[in-house]
Amino acid sequence: METGKDLIAQAIQKRSLRSHEVYVKVDVGSLTESLFESELFGYKKGAFTDAREDRQGRFEAAHGGTLFLDEIGNISLQQQAKLLTVLQNRYVTPLGSHQMIPVDIRLITATNATLKVLADENRFRKDLIYRINTVEIQVPPLRQRGQDVQLLAEYFLGLYAKKYNKRIDGFESDALKKLFAYHFPGNVRELQYSIERAVIMADEVSITGNDIFFSPIEQLPEETPLDVSISGSNLEELERKAIKAAIERFNGNISKAAKELGLTRAALYRRLEKYDI
Repeated sequence: METGKDLIAQAIQKRSLRSHEVYVKVDVGSLTESLFESELFGYKKGAFTDAREDRQGRFEAAHGGTLFLDEIGNISLQQQAKLLTVLQNRYVTPLGSHQMIPVDIRLITATNATLKVLADENRFRKDLIYRINTVEIQVPPLRQRGQDVQLLAEYFLGLYAKKYNKRIDGFESDALKKLFAYHFPGNVRELQYSIERAVIMADEVSITGNDIFFSPIEQLPEETPLDVSISGSNLEELERKAIKAAIERFNGNISKAAKELGLTRAALYRRLEKYDI
């Protein structure tokens, strides 16, 4: 669930004593077993077949600053053990090396799993929970955060207006009304991509309600027009077709398809498995 965890982690960094230091983000939930160590801890040239040069790991890259590990609830027990060792000893050992490199980082982690779920030791090590859960911040979904919708929308508007070199001053009242009335099942990520599309399509110097569209695969049954009757099976078929079309349009590129659909990679993978695509 993309509730804006990365933005919150960056806000913590900017308001801390490490504000002028590096900020490094890693989606650890998407790392395979083989990539986990090399990505986080680095490697030396020749450590494995494709290791053609030394590479610094994310822990070492974040030295002195903040390391944000997203989707930590999705890593395996074996990965958890390796992560715990680094956090306890405060050094990393790159693959193919015996040199222990000290690391000084602020660690921020995020997961969409509850602590009650993580407390199952068959899924997550309790000693790692204690190590990473010094201060806990519960982030509610976007639909429960009132004015955050407008604040985030204005932030993304400025971001994408600059990216696409367009002069857009703000939102018309009908656009804000449309944003506030929507429930955002895709949370901040869905809002982000809706604003990006609006900026691309806008012809005026402000965003109107007609410029804003939401991902069709995230829409709930109650959003279906009143003159159309859609059953649960038909909704699933509609979602399946939308996903399949996006996958084909981007030639199987999961990242691009997920972005187009307003989903996280993990959410798209779950749907691919669900619909056997």
